[in-house]
Amino acid sequence: MGVRHFLEVDDLAPAELEALLDQAKRWKRDPAAVPRLLDGRGVAILFEKPSARTRVSTEMAVHTLGGHPIYVRGEEVGIDTRESAEDVARTLAAHCTIIAARVFDHQLLERMASVVSVPIVNLLSDRAHPCQALADLLTLQEDLGALEGRRVAYVGDGNNVATSLAFAAALSGLELIVASPPDYELDDDVVDRARNLGGTIELIADPHEAVRGVDAVYTDVWTSMGQEDEAQQRRAAFAGYRVDAGLMATAGPQARFMHCLPAHRDQEVSADVIDGPQSVVWRQAENRMHAIRALFAALVPNED
Repeated sequence: MGVRHFLEVDDLAPAELEALLDQAKRWKRDPAAVPRLLDGRGVAILFEKPSARTRVSTEMAVHTLGGHPIYVRGEEVGIDTRESAEDVARTLAAHCTIIAARVFDHQLLERMASVVSVPIVNLLSDRAHPCQALADLLTLQEDLGALEGRRVAYVGDGNNVATSLAFAAALSGLELIVASPPDYELDDDVVDRARNLGGTIELIADPHEAVRGVDAVYTDVWTSMGQEDEAQQRRAAFAGYRVDAGLMATAGPQARFMHCLPAHRDQEVSADVIDGPQSVVWRQAENRMHAIRALFAALVPNED
């Protein structure tokens, strides 16, 4: 079997995704059962852009599998300034069993994956956030059990988080409703790709209509890293898309509140919602480690 990369959620087949989530749940329940699959191996963790949750969860995933996480800052390698993305990947692959990277441009990951024989894992790019989507599914399964036919409303920017969530929903049987203001919807090709995967995805402009009776309401920041010059324009565009107590009341008392974090209280979400009883955001953050650990184990064969 050739090398497996994980650049987007649908790099996994539905059965593989289900098995990965099952493994994550088993190891979460019984940490003593986690094998030292990465004993004596290094995992490069390359960050062009910083993140608290991504770094901590990835390093702990490697550590608990017995490996050595090697954190590399973007300025240390100078992708496409000091060295090409391909040469950076070749250098890291000479020492490491996995290269996990958080980058601005998704094409860098594709270029790296084209030249190395170790897995490239997308920790976030401008197009996708697939490890977050794994943690999202894990969190929902813990609360809801089987996800087939369950409904999630994503309210906000049709960004990389929403994109990966759309593919994860399609592979797991979730029905996804996305409510975004004009000009900030999911791209048509993302919607088509999710539907071609068998997903049920609906685009609705009105957030109150979108969340009615769903099992979870999900949002993200209105302005992501690198979009700071658009912040004022985005605040105006998204003003009617704040997840507050009124919106959660429309969803109903059964609805969980989800956010990939970091959050800006009283912008995209009110403080009483994110800090309230329906919020599962901290379990989502915890589940990043459990999901990434199961992913790494699936990508690296046991050499024992």
